[in-house]
Amino acid sequence: MKRKDAGLKLTKLEIAAAFGDSNWAAAYPPVLSALQLSAMLQIPLSTIYAWSSRGLLRGCGRRIGKHLRFFRDRVLLRIFNEGLDDRDSA
Repeated sequence: MKRKDAGLKLTKLEIAAAFGDSNWAAAYPPVLSALQLSAMLQIPLSTIYAWSSRGLLRGCGRRIGKHLRFFRDRVLLRIFNEGLDDRDSA
């Protein structure tokens, strides 16, 4: 079944434009904590941890000690262009 939003592809230029504003750039730098990512996406922090533990954000960040750090642009490209699908994490 074809996704209804299959034509929605976020470009690197669109991401750069969105974070060109100094307020947004300061609030959401290129490397984000899990808390910053949850605020940026406007989703619960528990969802970020759940996605990460299920492997849905693989390639978008790294664990540093007990802390998670995410590359802002990679997360946005993953969510908007590829989607989050459990089948991809296997």
